[in-house]
Amino acid sequence: MAADDTLRSLAHPLRGRLVQQLRVGGPATATDLARALGTNSGATSYHLRRLEAAGLVADTGEGTGKRRVWRAVEPSRDWYPSDVAGDEDSESALGWLARDYAAHFAEQYDRWLGVAGAWPVAWQDACTPRDAMVLVTTEQLDAMTAEITEVVERYRRVGQGNPTARRVAFYEFTYPLDLDRPPAGSR
Repeated sequence: MAADDTLRSLAHPLRGRLVQQLRVGGPATATDLARALGTNSGATSYHLRRLEAAGLVADTGEGTGKRRVWRAVEPSRDWYPSDVAGDEDSESALGWLARDYAAHFAEQYDRWLGVAGAWPVAWQDACTPRDAMVLVTTEQLDAMTAEITEVVERYRRVGQGNPTARRVAFYEFTYPLDLDRPPAGSR
């Protein structure tokens, strides 16, 4: 399946959540996923099969009978506007996914804020939102992003085996501050 077909398959609210739940929670059945996401197992099964056809999830082979256990195929996947330039449907799907991703982040961080007071203050401090403004070209921003990705990869499992360690989500959002002034020569 072409990358743009895979992207369009993912641009659905339940499908995106299914893949995310499998990435975060690990392998699960359609029933487990339906329970976790507040939907029904029939819809979940249908969308898992669509995601399987798109190459985004796979049957682990560990289920018995009709009980299939699913896993995410990749730990994450990035699509870029340049990957789908000129394909209006894929461009729309990518735009929808980006907005859904931002909304999901806001929802998850809001959930954290609701329970943060019950966590140790060191965790509250470590999870405080931060922002920074940098003046860069696209090439410099790509290089900075690559460096940040290397750091995240280094820390992916560093806390394994430590009972005080917890899994955390790391979101990266970059956007121009002067939205009304695209650089010369840009389209």
